[in-house]
Amino acid sequence: MTERTDILVIGGGLVGASLAIALDAAGLAATLVESAAPRREAPPRYSERNLALARATRNGLRELGVWTHAEASATPIRQIHVSRAGEFGSARLDAASAGVDALGWTMPARELGHALQQRLDACSGLRRLTPATVRSLQADDEGWLVRIEDAEGERTLHARLLVGADGTGSMVREALGIDTDTHDYEQTLFVCTVTPQRPLQGRAYERFSDDGPVALLPLKQDRAGLVLTVSADEAERIAAMDDEAYVDFAQQRFGWRVGRLRQPGMRFAHPIRRVAARRIVGPRAVLVGNAAQTVHPIGAQGFNLGLRDALTLAECVIDASDPGDADLLCAYAARRAPDREGVMAMSHGLVRLACLQQPLLAPLRSLGLLSGAFLPPLRDALQRHGMGFRGQPPRAVLERAP
Repeated sequence: MTERTDILVIGGGLVGASLAIALDAAGLAATLVESAAPRREAPPRYSERNLALARATRNGLRELGVWTHAEASATPIRQIHVSRAGEFGSARLDAASAGVDALGWTMPARELGHALQQRLDACSGLRRLTPATVRSLQADDEGWLVRIEDAEGERTLHARLLVGADGTGSMVREALGIDTDTHDYEQTLFVCTVTPQRPLQGRAYERFSDDGPVALLPLKQDRAGLVLTVSADEAERIAAMDDEAYVDFAQQRFGWRVGRLRQPGMRFAHPIRRVAARRIVGPRAVLVGNAAQTVHPIGAQGFNLGLRDALTLAECVIDASDPGDADLLCAYAARRAPDREGVMAMSHGLVRLACLQQPLLAPLRSLGLLSGAFLPPLRDALQRHGMGFRGQPPRAVLERAP
């Protein structure tokens, strides 16, 4: 027997879960397929993957009812300092000059995942299949037939709209026959936490060099998230370093603005590639989050961009008689294009320009950073884009009066 649902979301990660919550809040008939069962009892760890959430993202999570479960774990970013090693220019973005209390927030990814699970538990109409595996996807004139295996065995669902929120290696994208543009940066990202000698006190740092960017993000208990990029051919050597050698290496790359870095937590390494779908919609189907675009982690735009995908899609389908209507999906894609293309161009261009080994560019880069710091129109645009307000944002992320 075939079961029916209006909207089927494949992928229960941060973006897929957020979309499912938004659809449920709108009273839409939706089903969420999660490959792994929630882990609610996982104990906190000394070193964890951390997220930088733009202000627009905080606003969206607040509208979804998620922020109330996450706020206690969040640390505000009130200033951002951007510089390049060996050059005189720098830029400082400041929440006070933007007229807000914070430009963004940082928090452990596990804590946001836990907050999303708490909110999912409160959904009244959402159907969740977890843990579940998608065995096949088949299109028909009215939607998609999806064969799923879970603890109860195999079942077939028919959805009028199929949403791929299933990550960089998206099965949904493959079923749609959508090609990708892929760029291997030949870099590896190392992330861990450290304790700086001088607390960051709400200031985040982004520092560029010929070897790639390095960032330091404020966290709770005067800890900091260290994000360091190295060339791929150096990754194995860096990974083999003991903690003392690694901190010395990071110190050399970052500098001494916050004193000595100490007490490194566990390191995690991630190869860096950009994977961009050439289309984000197909017949009665749409891609969101990393399934649509996986961007360079510089500027920490991945989840922020994906949440705006999810909230815009929910806004588009809320009053639609047919959520899979071709014109509706085309309108969604057109609305997302300025934000999506702008973020991808920014992250790619910033890496190419700020980390390019060309000394003749140094004065221009320094002047560019100084312009961003002292020219109000440019500074305001940088701050607005950095806070996640680009193109036509979904209504859920817009500022509202206290």
